[in-house]
Amino acid sequence: MTPHNSAKKGEIAKTVIMPGDPLRAKYIAEKYLTDYKLVNEVRGMYAYTGFYNGKEVTVMAHGMGMPSMGIYAYELYKFYDVEEIIRIGSCGAYLEEMKLFDIILAKAVYTESSFALTLNNDLCHIAYSDEDLNVKIEKVAYNSGIKLYQGMTACLDCFDVYMTDIDKFFDRMPDGVKPIAAEMEAFALFYVAKMLGKKAACLMSVVDSKYIKNVASAEEREQGLDKMIKLALDSII
Repeated sequence: MTPHNSAKKGEIAKTVIMPGDPLRAKYIAEKYLTDYKLVNEVRGMYAYTGFYNGKEVTVMAHGMGMPSMGIYAYELYKFYDVEEIIRIGSCGAYLEEMKLFDIILAKAVYTESSFALTLNNDLCHIAYSDEDLNVKIEKVAYNSGIKLYQGMTACLDCFDVYMTDIDKFFDRMPDGVKPIAAEMEAFALFYVAKMLGKKAACLMSVVDSKYIKNVASAEEREQGLDKMIKLALDSII
């Protein structure tokens, strides 16, 4: 056990799917897993371990923001011997062509955060996903007829919709950094995975954009995210 996870050793699978919302973790377990069991509810951060098409998997929430993701990912990798984590979440799109619930696979993540400096004395602002995991996800998406956007994304310390001037954020990006979407957790996941020699990937579904007038409601997000959830689960088989 850890201060943030009451699961016993052996109750967490080697593969973990991580949504941000604890209720989404509950939804995934109830809809997609068999023989599942609630193994953690400390701070309401539900974790369920069960089986998907015969494959043991844990679905655990990670909360919002890099600090929260960093804690849970570190403990899963370090103390529960987890080998791979796929984050599934929502994002804001930066490409005009993207529509609500389009799916994005992050190849790399840029952040302005000092997460790596604080955690590991490392002046790192770009972290990369695992190629092997990405290839599996790409193959499943192709075979399922799912259009998959791929590229660099941005990982922020605040909700970009609330930024006072997002254009200034784009103006100060380093040369070569052109994110196609933004979210708030993937850099912490990718960096911790690299630090501990583990695997990580991140799938995101578009729920807002400055080019999209209608913002998805909580109910629409739950329904619209199913395609991404199933893509992540099918990729672990």
